[in-house]
Amino acid sequence: MTSEISLFVNPAAGRGRGARAARSAAAVLRDAGFSVRTVLGTGPADALRRARAAVAAGTGALVAVGGDGMAHLALQAVAGTRTPLGLVAAGTGNDFARALGLPLRDPAAAGRAVAGALEEARLRDVDLGRAGGTWFGTVLASGFDSRVNDRGNRMRWPAGRLRYDLAMLAELVALRPLRYRIALDGGAVREVEATLVAVGNTSSYGGGMRICAGADPGDGLFDVTVVGACGRATLLKVFPRVYRGTHLDHPVVSVHRAARIELAAEGVTGYADGEPLGPLPLTAACVPGAVRIAGP
Repeated sequence: MTSEISLFVNPAAGRGRGARAARSAAAVLRDAGFSVRTVLGTGPADALRRARAAVAAGTGALVAVGGDGMAHLALQAVAGTRTPLGLVAAGTGNDFARALGLPLRDPAAAGRAVAGALEEARLRDVDLGRAGGTWFGTVLASGFDSRVNDRGNRMRWPAGRLRYDLAMLAELVALRPLRYRIALDGGAVREVEATLVAVGNTSSYGGGMRICAGADPGDGLFDVTVVGACGRATLLKVFPRVYRGTHLDHPVVSVHRAARIELAAEGVTGYADGEPLGPLPLTAACVPGAVRIAGP
C-alpha cells in the first residue's frame, strides 16, 4: 500500500469543526509516516470529482473528515473499489462512524485509528445500500422523518438543529398516514398504511436515533422498520424510545429483513445518510462488502 493518503475535507462540517479536525488528523497521520494530500472542492460535485480522481490515481486511502454527509460523498468515490475508507467524524450526526465503532469528535484518536489500521492492514469489508445509482452507509428514510427533512431544508430560520425541531412540530400538526407499496426480495407487492418506512444498513440516523436498532452492516441484509399508521399521541410516545431502540417492541412497529426493497408512496422523498435521493418510488439493494473500512 502506498504511504500517500488523501484527506477528503469538508471544512464547514460541525460549524467549523471540520477544518480543525482536518488539521489535527493530518498531523497525526504525518507523524505516523504517511504523506497526506488534502482534497477539497468548490462544491459537492467538484469535491467528488477530485476524490474519484485521487482513488483512480491509486491513493493508499481516502480519509473523509466531516459528518455523515461527507462520509456519504466519500462512499460515492470508493464504493466498489479496493481503496480503503477512513473516517474522521467531525459532524453533527456521525452515524456511520458510530455504527463502525470509530472515534467520534476526537480527530486525533480517529487519525490514530486510521493510521494503525493502514499500518497493520486491519481492513474490513462492510455492506452498503445502493438506490438509484447512489451508495449509502446508514439509513434510507421515507415518510414522516423525510418530510421533516424536506420542511427543514426549506426553512431559512432558525439555524442548526432547532430548525429541524420546529420542522418536526409542524409535521406533527400535519401528520397523516401514507399509503406505501412495498416489495421485499422480489416478492409480492404489499400495500400498507404507515407513518414512515426506514431501510437500515446500519442502526441509526439523526445523531443516534436507533430506528433500525438491529441492523448489521456485515450480514448482507437491510433491516426495514415500518412504523404503522398512528396518531400524534402514539407517535409522541413511540418516537422518544428510538434513541434506545426500544420502539421496536411497540405494537405499531414491525421489522422485516431483506436484501432488496422496492418502495413507493405518493409525495414522499427518500433520504439516505441524510442526503436527498429523490422522490419515491425507489429500489434499494444491500451490496455485501461494498466498501473497505480502515478501522477496528
